[in-house]
Amino acid sequence: MKDDSTKVMNAAEQESMSLPENAFTELKPGEEYIPPMRPDQSYPEATGYSVSMGLIMAVIFSAAAAYLGLKVGQVFEAAIPIAIIAAGIAGVTKRKNSLGENVLIQSIGAASGIVVAGAIFTLPALYILQAKYPEITVNFLEVFLSSLLGGLLGILFFIPFRKYFVKEMHGKFPFPEATATTQVLISGQKGGSQAKPLLIAGLVGGLYDFFLSTFGWWKEVLTTQAIPALQTFTQNTKMMFSINTGSAVLGLGYIVGLRYAFIIFAGSAFIWWCIVPLLGSLVPSMADMAPDAIFKGYARPIGIGGIAMSGVIGIIKSWGVIKSAVGLAGKSFSNKGAQEKPIRTQKDISMKILVFALAAALAVTFVFFWLGVIGNLLQAIVAFFVVVVIAFLFTTVAANAIAIVGSNPVSGMTLMTLIVASTIFVAVGLSGTKGIIASMVIGGVVCTALSMAGGMVTDMKIGYWLGSTPAKQQTWKAVGTLVSAATVGGVILLLNKAYGFTDPDVMAAPQANAMAAVIDPLMMGGETPWMLYSVGAIFACLLNWLGVPALAFSLGMFIPFHLNTPLLVGGAISWFVGSRSKDEKLNKARQEKGTLLASGFIAGGALMGVVSAGMTLAGFSYECTLSEGVTSGLAVVIYLALIAYLTIACLKAKKED
Repeated sequence: MKDDSTKVMNAAEQESMSLPENAFTELKPGEEYIPPMRPDQSYPEATGYSVSMGLIMAVIFSAAAAYLGLKVGQVFEAAIPIAIIAAGIAGVTKRKNSLGENVLIQSIGAASGIVVAGAIFTLPALYILQAKYPEITVNFLEVFLSSLLGGLLGILFFIPFRKYFVKEMHGKFPFPEATATTQVLISGQKGGSQAKPLLIAGLVGGLYDFFLSTFGWWKEVLTTQAIPALQTFTQNTKMMFSINTGSAVLGLGYIVGLRYAFIIFAGSAFIWWCIVPLLGSLVPSMADMAPDAIFKGYARPIGIGGIAMSGVIGIIKSWGVIKSAVGLAGKSFSNKGAQEKPIRTQKDISMKILVFALAAALAVTFVFFWLGVIGNLLQAIVAFFVVVVIAFLFTTVAANAIAIVGSNPVSGMTLMTLIVASTIFVAVGLSGTKGIIASMVIGGVVCTALSMAGGMVTDMKIGYWLGSTPAKQQTWKAVGTLVSAATVGGVILLLNKAYGFTDPDVMAAPQANAMAAVIDPLMMGGETPWMLYSVGAIFACLLNWLGVPALAFSLGMFIPFHLNTPLLVGGAISWFVGSRSKDEKLNKARQEKGTLLASGFIAGGALMGVVSAGMTLAGFSYECTLSEGVTSGLAVVIYLALIAYLTIACLKAKKED
């Protein structure tokens, strides 16, 4: 695991490492991107220290993320807090040449949040339905293999697309999470001006989100529905406004930028201000329903249909990329590309190894479906091809979503996969409780594969920006996936035994409950909202025809309004601070300072999410006694203060910063 001929830097050289000026901009014809860890030199990456630290992080963060995700339905991104810890330890121990090691620690450890997202969105649904149908059985091996095989397929399916997403699309996508993580890692190599604002912003954002989520002294979600004077108006019109006041989401919006943030918000506004009020006024049975209930039961499926069709459109548009990737695989496998030796920073796993590994993973997946889940050869073959085709085709969609907004619509794509797969399964005689087990385990494989594809684009972009060796990241990511899958499987079984997943006040498991609600009528007989899915699909086609990014808009229709509104606020701040001066260099300096601060907000919020999860797991609880009016008023004041801090701090930046 030790790199040969590594470059040894002194302290001054290490602290002077920084991202080039063209790190976040499109490259001009003939221009090249040269990362801090230069392609023509070697650096320590896969060492005993980095691998062991990465695996420890994978275990810890898998347990914390699984608990928090099943508790409230939100899976925090593990890459950022792991990067902070890795950089912090390297700084305290004065470890030399630590950047490459820190990237690998993050790569291995971040498999935790990715695998957790894939597992908890689907597999707990088996326990939920087990309460209704006692004949449903589930064991650790099913949960473990579903997560492991899905994660490995996600890694292997993405590798041929790495160059397209991280190199050819350089400067064209914002890569929010990758940007934040990269800023953390590169700032860890520096002192003074770079590390200080990131640390301060991390403390501000972290403490802000910690007090917000742990003590609830001010409202986390502000909504017009809670204002007494507007309650009658909201009930009659079904029209409302809501916003999440967390610092991490605000920072995410800044990095996403105004263009994509506005499109996402427009999707939310369309659903909440047009569709929900329309349904509430035209459908008598919805007249007494709250806007949230109309959204979850009737409007959100439109977003699912839009995401699914956006995925199909994305596949069609990416067909050239898919064909070239497959062609590259065939060329490399037949030794026709052996003469071309890639530089270190563009060296992926050998295509021969990739093909053999993929064949082995697919073979194990088929045997698992046949002998471990279904027991019927024909039905296992059908299930296998459904998983392979959908997982491969939606790989580019998941990666695209992460590259644009930092949010993977994996639950929406998995829900649509379950609907399509279940319809096919019923047609070949796989239904009832046996069909439920098959659909959810298979859905877990697809969900984890798509989650991993989204995670890989972030991981590979971080490595590209900093100059890591892709092959090493890819190899050890697979090891991190193995450890995370085992940890998640154990945590899910323990939490089900301790609490179950049917009481929203104890373990809400919202995505798994949604999956259970959809799969039950499909397999046991019932109605499916095909009309609503079709409306969303038609709308996505219309958006694409008009030139509007359909996936971003559909994400807005699917993700709750209160999470999309702060994206617009953060995007507006980014536009404001980057357009106040006639001096473009000053505008750029201000925006870059804002990116650093926004990264601190995201990092601090994510790290405090781990602390909050640990405190909750340890039994800590606190009930705020302040009235709703007081907490709402405090939320407005404190949130405006946070916005002012970010804006003013950006405007104070100077060109030499």
